[in-house]
Amino acid sequence: MSKRIKVGITHGDINGIGYEVILKVLEDNRILELCTPVLYGSAKIAANYRKALDMPNIPFNQIEDASEAKDDANNIINVVAEELRAEPGISSADAGAAAFASLERAVADLKSGLIDVLVTAPINKANIQSDTFTFPGHTEYLEAAADSGRALMILCNDTLRVALVTTHLPISKVPQAITKEEIVSKLEIFNKSLIRDFGINAPRIAVFALNPHAGDSGLLGTEEQEIIIPAINEARERKILAFGPYAADGFFGAGRFVKFDGILAMYHDQGLAPFKALATDTGINFTAGLPFIRTSPDHGTGYDIAGRGEASAESMRAAIYSAIDICRNRRADDEARRSPLRRLYHEKGSDNDVLDLSGE
Repeated sequence: MSKRIKVGITHGDINGIGYEVILKVLEDNRILELCTPVLYGSAKIAANYRKALDMPNIPFNQIEDASEAKDDANNIINVVAEELRAEPGISSADAGAAAFASLERAVADLKSGLIDVLVTAPINKANIQSDTFTFPGHTEYLEAAADSGRALMILCNDTLRVALVTTHLPISKVPQAITKEEIVSKLEIFNKSLIRDFGINAPRIAVFALNPHAGDSGLLGTEEQEIIIPAINEARERKILAFGPYAADGFFGAGRFVKFDGILAMYHDQGLAPFKALATDTGINFTAGLPFIRTSPDHGTGYDIAGRGEASAESMRAAIYSAIDICRNRRADDEARRSPLRRLYHEKGSDNDVLDLSGE
């Protein structure tokens, strides 16, 4: 429980706002009281951004391996060529390759236990594509990299948690991807994460409809009656407190989200558009369902403001804090399961009757 948490941070797209928000978080030395940061990037690019943005000096401890990280320092592992330069606001193949080099090294260290959690700065999903990265985004890459588990994207802040049945999928392909089995699977992952990662007992989950007005009894679509309601019923048979299906517009418009611990949306913008409107700068992206912990800010590369000093670091800061909190929650959960209540039993014929609390 007392083990210091080592936070790996990828630099994302070097031409976006990744370095700016990372540096703005790390310039506050209080972060070193909470964790040991390890940035996978370029000391040269970091220094150039710091100078261009007229930021205070942020000393980095340059290391070759995460095992060398110092607890009282901002550590950095150089993962790109020394001659690589950032071009703020420009999408390029070099920036995509640099983003993948950072991600690949950090994930390898995460899986081997050299870092405890991973926080990823935003990538450009187009320029990162290559023969070695053929995924729609971080979530799918991490699911493939994991030894076990299925990924579930959760956008969250202190009061709101929105998970998705489908993630980076064209709208035209969403209906065929919505199945009873997929909804039940995502509800199971979501329910487990709310308990283990967020420390919520008996979480209540609202499930969204796919069609407007929840299908209007089949007038506007039959997915609710044929797929979503049966999925909710099956989830409840598995002791998951799932409710719905709710029409997304009325649900958020009436403020019903405050009565639930989590919301399962059917597709990307159905859940994320209202979440980002409500969460503003405090929202983060958490990848649940995997054996390791990954969070990220809930914004993109921000090419339009890259290099101008205008980017808010609040979401990146929240992503780091959330990764630390989730790590602590998992450690506490693991500790509780390693030290169960000693089995008490009644031994027939004994003069001292002892109550059996095992339930067996």
